[in-house]
Amino acid sequence: MPNPKTGSVRPDAGGARVVRSNDSEAVRRILASLPEWFGIPASNEHYIEAAGSMPSYLAVSGDRTVGVLLTTTHFADAAEVYLMAVDAAYRGAGIGTRLLDAAEARLRVDGVRYLQVKTLGPSRPDEHYEATRRFYRRRGFASLEELLELWEGNPCLLMVKAL
Repeated sequence: MPNPKTGSVRPDAGGARVVRSNDSEAVRRILASLPEWFGIPASNEHYIEAAGSMPSYLAVSGDRTVGVLLTTTHFADAAEVYLMAVDAAYRGAGIGTRLLDAAEARLRVDGVRYLQVKTLGPSRPDEHYEATRRFYRRRGFASLEELLELWEGNPCLLMVKAL
């Protein structure tokens, strides 16, 4: 199916499966494919390091990891989507939704009641992050607060969802 943004043919991700595993090198490759979202090298290195130890959900198509979601639990009933990224060639194929569904199912089993995600806030217009905010809103997240001093020079939007 053609990618609506680029016109290129998107690889088939219909058979992608989600597994719980850690794969820092796949995270490195996926982040490199998304410079519009992950363009700060120091932040990327932090995510890559975190991918070695944080609870991780990987979307695998064939033998290739095409998406990743990392979670962290702050309290027994509150967790965070720490990182979610889908390889640029596979965006729009439902991979992010599959990752989020798998993580939410596991978090519910663990007794988590609330899930949060932080993303670039709307007071700094950016078409890529507007798409990110739309994605999360469509999956039941609500905007809670824009934090202007959490990330130096970048407004942080805190979004939450009841599980």
